[in-house]
Amino acid sequence: MTLRLIEGGRSNGDAPGLLIHGASQVATLAGGIRRGDAQGDLALLDAGVVGGPGAAEAPVVATWDGRVVAVGPRDQVEAGLERNGMPLARFARLDADGGVVTPGLVDPHTHLVFAGTRERELVLRQRGAGYLEILEAGGGILSTVAATRRATEEELAAHGRRWLDEMLRHGVTSVEAKSGYGLDLATELRLLAVAHALGKEGPVDVLPTFLGAHAVPAEFRARPDGTEAYVRSVIEEQLPGVAAQGRALSCDVFCEQGVFSADQSRRILVAAAGYGMSVRLHADELAPSGGAELAAELGAVSADHLHTPSETGLAALAAAAAGGHPTVATLLPATTWFLMADEPAPARRFIDAGVPVALGTDFNPGTSPNPNLPLVMTVACLEMRLSPEEALAAVTVNAAYAAGIGDQAGSLEPGKLGDVVIWRARSVGELPYWVGADLVDVVVKRGRIVYRRAG
Repeated sequence: MTLRLIEGGRSNGDAPGLLIHGASQVATLAGGIRRGDAQGDLALLDAGVVGGPGAAEAPVVATWDGRVVAVGPRDQVEAGLERNGMPLARFARLDADGGVVTPGLVDPHTHLVFAGTRERELVLRQRGAGYLEILEAGGGILSTVAATRRATEEELAAHGRRWLDEMLRHGVTSVEAKSGYGLDLATELRLLAVAHALGKEGPVDVLPTFLGAHAVPAEFRARPDGTEAYVRSVIEEQLPGVAAQGRALSCDVFCEQGVFSADQSRRILVAAAGYGMSVRLHADELAPSGGAELAAELGAVSADHLHTPSETGLAALAAAAAGGHPTVATLLPATTWFLMADEPAPARRFIDAGVPVALGTDFNPGTSPNPNLPLVMTVACLEMRLSPEEALAAVTVNAAYAAGIGDQAGSLEPGKLGDVVIWRARSVGELPYWVGADLVDVVVKRGRIVYRRAG
């Protein structure tokens, strides 16, 4: 079985349109970012209430030239396509066979491009070693940095391609991909170039983020002013080079006690914004660090982790959302699960406060070696008490806004990318219910089938 199957609409690839029919449910997620009581609003079209998937009024999804052009009852959509100059004869037809149809999933937080593995750290954690303790001993991020600096561009691309294939198989059609395993200009540029090239290669869209401030590299750590000197290096050397390269769409900082302070993070992110990059943060993962407050202050597109936000930070994010400038709280339940944390991030408190919540894998070699976003949905339902509907919104429309592509992806509505998943399930509630199961039947990217389950 190949995971990078690219098919045209018909067997000859000439059909510009694709009509997906026969769905039990179509979760459109139309209508914009979800927050508060609307976090679980899927804008759901249910064939069961109109006579079943084969009924004339059953929901269908139509794409044309890679974009969604219509979603709704089959008879109305087909008539509308003909009226608008898109003849039905130019549409390939794809039968969902009673399955659930959703937008393509968006993973808004990954560390896609790296070299090496860190499986030995699992045993260290089982014996009580903490994240910062492993980092101080030269493990953690620093061990991945050493392996990544040694890797060639071709090796990094092959490794990233492997995991993009795995993500695609789980229904992901767009990913945010951070650098941060170089911690010097040459390697950071190489990581961003590889991420960009993988996105161009497709079929998964890859959105590169510069994370030069991921940790203080070994060559700076022995200096008495090591952290501050490295911050200056990021601002004065790395950021200008990254901006000149033009691959990074956004800039991230690991704002955390023992890593980079809120003030240092602010300086880096303000400088990045001056180069036209959007800003995002690793915030309040290990302890309240002022990260949530800083994210709200700077209008960050996303504040991620948020395992231990302060009351002030939560209030700041809530105020930003209420004021019409929401920073998405991107929570990473697979990370706290893998780290064997006692408690998950307080998802329900964010939702109750009106803060939009997204979910990501945090795919990385040390603290979340998990490329399976549907499994993240399951963990969010079990540990964070999200409903299946809230979890689906968190990996589609809200994740798209967290990744900076909310105007392009994350929902099935006219004008958006034709990114669609057909699931071997009869209801949305089944998606997180079957733990770890491979439920994806077909993935459509920009109106073309890019993955079909074998058999």
